[in-house]
Amino acid sequence: MPWADVLTPVRMRRVAVIVPQVALRDALVRVAAIGCVELDSTEEAAPGAAAARLQRLLGHATPTGPNGGTSATLAADPPDLDLLESLRSVALLAGEAQLEERAAGAVRRGEVAALTGWCPADEVSRVADRLAAAGGALVELPFPRGTDPPTLLRPRRSASFRPLVTAYGTPAYADLDLSWPAGLAFVAMFGIMFGDVGHGALLLFGALALRLGRPRRLTRLSRLWPFLAGAAVASMLAGAAYGEFFGPTGLLPVLWLSPLESPGRLLAAAVIFGAGLLAVAHAAGAVNRMREEGWVTALFAVSGYAGLLFYLGVALAAAGLLLRGPPAAVCGAVLAAIGLALMALGLFRATAGEGSGCAGTAVRLFDVVVRTGTNTLSFARLAAFGLTHAALADLVWRGTTGLAGHGAAGVIGAVLLFAGGTALSFGLEALVAGVQALRLEYYELFSRLFDAEGRPFRPWHVPAAGSPDRTTKVIPCSPG
Repeated sequence: MPWADVLTPVRMRRVAVIVPQVALRDALVRVAAIGCVELDSTEEAAPGAAAARLQRLLGHATPTGPNGGTSATLAADPPDLDLLESLRSVALLAGEAQLEERAAGAVRRGEVAALTGWCPADEVSRVADRLAAAGGALVELPFPRGTDPPTLLRPRRSASFRPLVTAYGTPAYADLDLSWPAGLAFVAMFGIMFGDVGHGALLLFGALALRLGRPRRLTRLSRLWPFLAGAAVASMLAGAAYGEFFGPTGLLPVLWLSPLESPGRLLAAAVIFGAGLLAVAHAAGAVNRMREEGWVTALFAVSGYAGLLFYLGVALAAAGLLLRGPPAAVCGAVLAAIGLALMALGLFRATAGEGSGCAGTAVRLFDVVVRTGTNTLSFARLAAFGLTHAALADLVWRGTTGLAGHGAAGVIGAVLLFAGGTALSFGLEALVAGVQALRLEYYELFSRLFDAEGRPFRPWHVPAAGSPDRTTKVIPCSPG
């Protein structure tokens, strides 16, 4: 798969399901079994015969969302609804209720019925083949003007990291799918704050246990085990660089720096690392603005190329001043001024003009300048919480070694202190590092990536029952 496709959502096609009216039910059963077509919703209508019977059985209104709110299946042939009600076959009645709702939204002309919806481009031919067996066809249509397709992020390849993005919001269809980069940034930031080989190994053990389905009450989270494993590996790598193994025990050499001995260097490194992440986020945001609304909007947007030029200029100017390189400082100042001018023009164009527009533009520009500095310095928390983690581990280790020199009782106390202190510091710091990494991800990085919000792709999937030839496994395009 080309890298361009890996970093974009699944390509969608606008489609129409066209079938003879007499074969409409059969075609809908096949579409529901395949589970990769999102049919357009229709205005609410009176419940059909199956929905009315289901309401009587359940005692409340029938959920009629994209996949309904009740576990549902569809019979291969039209069932006897009265018999299903007498047998209390809730699943079959729920499936029939959903089918009735979709059938009611069909456009009928003569002997032909048609429904419109969305389907992943790679699945169009497969769906068309299934419909052909029912005497129908799947026809590709042009995109409706002013309507964006639903967004389906690439399944499997980034399943563990995808919740980071979807918890923030559904990206617009035109935006990049940054699940992998976002996940890697998160685990790197977590590792910097939780840097300890011993603690990272414990976290890796927990990830492997989750992969094996232990404990069972957390089985539903097992798909996130690569996410935890990545965070564990990042923690172990940072711990190796710090020389930390359950604290500064001296069991490992310091490969880079000791947080407690070189806090200034760690602080500077954290800010530089954060500046790099912000530059990448600015670049990705500029690409998103271009894909969403074209070059003109992207050129003048704060989260577009103007913002990227301003940030790179500020970074270059700061580096020139710190390293005493006047040419770099001057060049950076010029780039920052150009970026600021482009942003000012873009912000002014969005106002009513005249004096109020100038005042609003000035306020917004001041906010951009202030946020540029505060967002960059905000990454200093990576070093701050890394120092806190190292200090807590050091405290536990000093107490352990102090007790161990007081006979057998001291050794027992040392073991208890080490176990209890390690558990406490592990749990507290893992929670803090996770929350702080998430905060940096959302407030500093994602705020530059996403301006518009899309809607998730929700295919209609109801498994078929009673006909082996129509029982189809859910394919990867289904987000569920």
